Amino acid sequence: MLPCLNKSLFGFDCMGCGLQRSLLALFHGQFIKALWLYPAIFPLLLLATAVVLSKFYKFKFHLKTINMLSVISIGAIIANYLIKLIAL
Repeated sequence: MLPCLNKSLFGFDCMGCGLQRSLLALFHGQFIKALWLYPAIFPLLLLATAVVLSKFYKFKFHLKTINMLSVISIGAIIANYLIKLIAL
């Protein structure tokens, strides 16, 4: 695992802390653990899937879907970060 430069230098988590561990838990089939490690993992995976699919197949409302998933992902990332900061 790559160490978090932000945590090493400043002593607190960045907005992406937990993403690597969450992806590793997903690869091992531990879906609940992945959600606890980084709650934005599932919206981010849906967003990545929608972006890749839209490159090959332009489905109806693909731009609205990508925009909606982007907003949900960003909201989940920010909410997770704020909860981590408050819990410190």
